[in-house]
Amino acid sequence: MKLNKIIALTLMILLFAPAGLLAADFDWMPDFNIQAQADPAGFRAKISARFNIGDAQITTVLSNFPKPADAYVALRLGEMSGKPINYVTEQYKEGKGRGWGALAKSLGIKPGSKEFHALKRGDDLYGKKGKGKGKKNK
Repeated sequence: MKLNKIIALTLMILLFAPAGLLAADFDWMPDFNIQAQADPAGFRAKISARFNIGDAQITTVLSNFPKPADAYVALRLGEMSGKPINYVTEQYKEGKGRGWGALAKSLGIKPGSKEFHALKRGDDLYGKKGKGKGKKNK
């Protein structure tokens, strides 16, 4: 009976541990979205300066993604891969639901690379180094 409980507990840990680990990836995104929605003009100005794009392109990019943080990740993946945002957007739509790692891989970015891990942690928000979570990026 004890053995059954140990096996059941082990299986539960194995089933739910990966979900918890995945939840930590990109955990900066909700805060990023709140900040972007609280100050849309400031957000657009930061994105414009960060990626050297104009307001029309920002509008186009934002219209293709459900949240501002998703648009930011797509812009970063384009920057990291050297691919234009239009191509990244197409790949995003074709592989919708597969996750950022799959999109990165389709763009030639290794999901295990240092740069991709920095993006997942939010270290590179607006081009700054350091942990992005909980920081106010001015």
